[in-house]
Amino acid sequence: MLFRPYWQQLLLILILSLLATFIGLGAPLATKEIVDIAIPQHDVGLLLLYAGLMLASPLGKGLLNVWQTHMNNKTGQSVIRDLNEQLFRNLQRQSMAFFTRSRSGEIIQRITGDVQAVQGAITGTIVSAITQAAQLIATGIILVNLNWEMALLSLVVVPLLLLPVRRVSRLRKNLRLEVQITRGEMAAQLAETFSVSGVLLTRLFGQEQKQLLKYTKLNESVKSKELRLSLIGRWYGMAAGVSNPVGMALIYLYGGWSVMNDQMTLGSVVAFVALVGRLYDPLSSLLSVHLEMSAALGIFQRIFEYLDLKPDIEDAPNAGVMPAVRGRVEFNQVHFAYRQGTPALTNISFKVEPGRMMALVGPSGAGKSTLISLIARLYEPSSGIIRIDGMDIKQVTMESLRSHIGFVTQEPYLFYGSLLDNMRFAKEDATQAEVEDACRKAYIDDFITALPEGYHTIVGERGHRLSGGERQRIAIARAILKNPRILILDEATSHLDSQSEAYVQKALEELMKHRTTIVIAHRLSTILASDSIIVLKDGVVVEQGTHEELLIHNGLYGLLYHTQFAAANTGIAMDQLA
Repeated sequence: MLFRPYWQQLLLILILSLLATFIGLGAPLATKEIVDIAIPQHDVGLLLLYAGLMLASPLGKGLLNVWQTHMNNKTGQSVIRDLNEQLFRNLQRQSMAFFTRSRSGEIIQRITGDVQAVQGAITGTIVSAITQAAQLIATGIILVNLNWEMALLSLVVVPLLLLPVRRVSRLRKNLRLEVQITRGEMAAQLAETFSVSGVLLTRLFGQEQKQLLKYTKLNESVKSKELRLSLIGRWYGMAAGVSNPVGMALIYLYGGWSVMNDQMTLGSVVAFVALVGRLYDPLSSLLSVHLEMSAALGIFQRIFEYLDLKPDIEDAPNAGVMPAVRGRVEFNQVHFAYRQGTPALTNISFKVEPGRMMALVGPSGAGKSTLISLIARLYEPSSGIIRIDGMDIKQVTMESLRSHIGFVTQEPYLFYGSLLDNMRFAKEDATQAEVEDACRKAYIDDFITALPEGYHTIVGERGHRLSGGERQRIAIARAILKNPRILILDEATSHLDSQSEAYVQKALEELMKHRTTIVIAHRLSTILASDSIIVLKDGVVVEQGTHEELLIHNGLYGLLYHTQFAAANTGIAMDQLA
């Protein structure tokens, strides 16, 4: 599958291998003619001719090998590139559920470490097998023509090479797989420990030594397994090294006896011995290829686990492109569970009309963030239908669906790069003027222009060079730049101080005009500004209505409101509503 697009290059490599093999066989045959004809006949012309052939043979073979090696590397690197791209593309197709249950370091190890580990097998081992097989076949044919009895005798040592291969292959495969699993654990620990948040947490709790000890144990395990891998290979190499002289000794004994009894010429024996070396070498190389491929199979298994992953959420075969929308959002008897038998949302039904604002409130873990994730198909409902402007969101492409939705999350994420690059993540072709306008509306433009490098300032990993409030306003500016019809705010002002919140609240009020807005809110001011409120508890809508209606009803919302009313009047967040 991986090599199919490159069959023409592989065919050329095979042709070059065959040509190099046949040209390389010229030197032993020339040696035979020098010993048997040129020297006994004192023919200087023949001596010069065959001596020239002995020089031309390795030169021609060397030139062809250079060309073949280049084609080999070019093909192998192309396959590695394709493999990386296929892994990246397939991982991008996976749902959020895959990433919430996976460790980022393990994912990185699969794409980088595992692919690098099989690079040698792809770029050298597979094509080497073609080359060595060609040389083995060509040499075998010539040996049989020279003396079929000696050709059979040369095969006596082959079982010595073949017998241990199966066991050695199994051991190397298992060990290589164990090494890559351990390396994946190391990569995961590195990603977690040396993230900005990981470093901060480690230092605050004084866990440096514990983290070092954990890493040291994993590192020692890799060292031990790599040494065992190497030792297994060396023992097999020693066995192969002993078998070759045994075969040569048998050839010399039989060949010498044949010369003494005038059954063979000395030149034939010399040529045969030289050619037998070219029989044993490719045979040993082919067996080594088998060992290397066996070790690589375990890693290929890990790679293809990711290549063969089927996304939990995919576009329907006949999915269309969602046209411009007004922004009417409707949930109809929606159920959802992260794990079977443990519902996170149960029978959720509501409607939000275009241009209206709906607030989601409820205790922590009630299902608010889960609910808004379903709108953009980050997760798929277990049952029920979600519609936008009457269209089932499963019947349109996810790309077109998400182009109409803007998210501002509680923990805004910024990529390592400049502020300008992070802003253009929302709109790749945004002009400088558009970016600056969005930042002005989010009340962050003055802060950015005051920086020494302005919009070209590097924000650091996850934007940790900025304060929480600054990151939040950048995220809001990014949503403004996208200009969506449906706006989802997941506690979008939770990291802002009172002054910043006042500025951003004005920007959000402007942004929310004529747009459908769904807010996970824990501030009283946001809740009071909403057209409707949904109260969630344990994944169930327990109350739904306006602020006044819910207060009259005097249920869970009324209890939370009256409990927090005094705190809200002093500007303290309604934590119980979050």
